[in-house]
Amino acid sequence: MTTELIDAINADATGEELAKLPLPDRYRAAFLRKDEIAMFDGIPSAEKDPSRSLHVDEVPMPELAPDEAVIAVMASSINYNTVWSSLFEPVPTFDFLKRMGRSHNLWNRRHDLDYHVLGSDASGIVVRVGSAVRNWSIGDRVTIHCNYVDDQDPSSHDDSMMAAEQRIWGFETNFGGLADFAIVKANQIMPKPAHLSWEEAAINPLCNSTSYRMIVSKNGAGMTQGQVVLIWGATGGIGSYAVQYVLNGGGIPVGVVSSPKKAALLREMGCEFIIDRSANGYRFWKDENTQDESEWRRFGGDIRALVGEDPDIVFEHPGRETMGASVYVAKRGGLIMTCAATSGYRIEYDNRHLWMKLKSIKASHFANYREAFEANRLIAKGMVQPVLSATFDLTRVGEAVNVVRANLHEGKVGIRCLSPADGLGITDQSMRERVGEDKITLFERFAKDKTMER
Repeated sequence: MTTELIDAINADATGEELAKLPLPDRYRAAFLRKDEIAMFDGIPSAEKDPSRSLHVDEVPMPELAPDEAVIAVMASSINYNTVWSSLFEPVPTFDFLKRMGRSHNLWNRRHDLDYHVLGSDASGIVVRVGSAVRNWSIGDRVTIHCNYVDDQDPSSHDDSMMAAEQRIWGFETNFGGLADFAIVKANQIMPKPAHLSWEEAAINPLCNSTSYRMIVSKNGAGMTQGQVVLIWGATGGIGSYAVQYVLNGGGIPVGVVSSPKKAALLREMGCEFIIDRSANGYRFWKDENTQDESEWRRFGGDIRALVGEDPDIVFEHPGRETMGASVYVAKRGGLIMTCAATSGYRIEYDNRHLWMKLKSIKASHFANYREAFEANRLIAKGMVQPVLSATFDLTRVGEAVNVVRANLHEGKVGIRCLSPADGLGITDQSMRERVGEDKITLFERFAKDKTMER
């Protein structure tokens, strides 16, 4: 699709110029189809192919609510919720849209369609604002966080993640970021870090904000100096931000990875204590139904051999595969922070190791607007670095989802939408030079290094 507006966006037109150009009636997007929910029935999860369920084609431009903005999406990214969505697991996301359709709010009812535009990250340019939008203007360069709440709902105040109708944009709502245009609430918008490219800026909001809440915020662990933090998947999407927050806050990260290459990446990030779980051959499950406590003990002994003590905090997100070990290795009175379950959500652990040693499990889910804004501010100040390892064009979104699903990447995978090439969108080169190109592109450089085995 080529429109005058898209041409103007890529020509760096001013906000005044963009305001005079019409929005397209239709736009390119990656979406699922409601009539294909059953397409994987009877197929084992491991054999399902997201490239079959994900379609890239044009969809209608929805009507804009007064508190919303239209974003011309220059880049987006793949999160694990897009993997789940494309497999229709654990439930089809159309169930979420149907629930929105039952709302008394007519703007919510727009979302209940026979297609679902996915994507929970974006960077881009504001091209329209609703009549109730106060703090953002056409032409603003922005990033988008995915906490979708009604700011007129009293339950969304204090901590909006506790809102009765809190949703994740592009997963539990429609009109997400894996598209050339996206519809967002004004309270999802944040300034784009000026020293980053579109794709470097796009990958941060979901994972960076999640890690900030889990490690830094009073709503999470509230880590203090000197605390030992065990981080599963320490070079993955949320894990790589967690390592940075632990180091910035004076904590001691113990990163768990699955290869020498990932261990080398951690060392360059400044993480001294590393466990290669593949090299050590941990088998936390004897079979599908039985965990092996002797393996928990071996794992805990390896952690103590590295840092001399048990972890104060365990940054837990794999779920079923690791939760038993996480509960066991946390120190007496320690905290297990959990935000996901990528290896399975049916969790088992030995409760004796929790209650008799006064440990706690605390849940965390994305971040509220204040936390997301603070996390974005640290990116903009160059204190936290993007973890982009690869970028795909939107037409290859199915391939990108399979890369994330198979864990064939470090950090995050970006998706280029309206941006015609990698590396565009940088407006503060002097800031980029102060931060350092090597720091900003660390994950991409490691991904391209063919001299090391995965």
